[in-house]
Amino acid sequence: QVQVVESGGGLVQAGGSLRLSCTVTGLTSNHHAAAWFRQAPGKEREGVSGFTWTARDIAYIDSVKGRFTMSRDAAKNTLYLQMNTLNDDDTAMYYCAIDRNRWGDLTRWNDSSRYGYWGQGTQVTVSS
Repeated sequence: QVQVVESGGGLVQAGGSLRLSCTVTGLTSNHHAAAWFRQAPGKEREGVSGFTWTARDIAYIDSVKGRFTMSRDAAKNTLYLQMNTLNDDDTAMYYCAIDRNRWGDLTRWNDSSRYGYWGQGTQVTVSS
């Protein structure tokens, strides 16, 4: 059984930083693309960052480019989202998502229906 567990959220002042972690267990290989999504109250879930199964190609939404960095430690089966210069608009529940299929590229990286495994989310709150 695949399990996805996020951690690292919390309350941070505007301009501060957080690093989210996502540990994945139960997959038979590391050859799955992945993404981070977020959902703020009253808003639709949106893709924040996604990468291919090789983790060499990474995509970000415009609002986080230059501030967020997605990475992976394959040996630890863990994904990360380093978030710097946080602002009020970054306040949301953040979810880690794993592609249901292997060998994925960046096509439709921000389409939530592509991902078959989700964590429970970790809350990020930015105070101004």
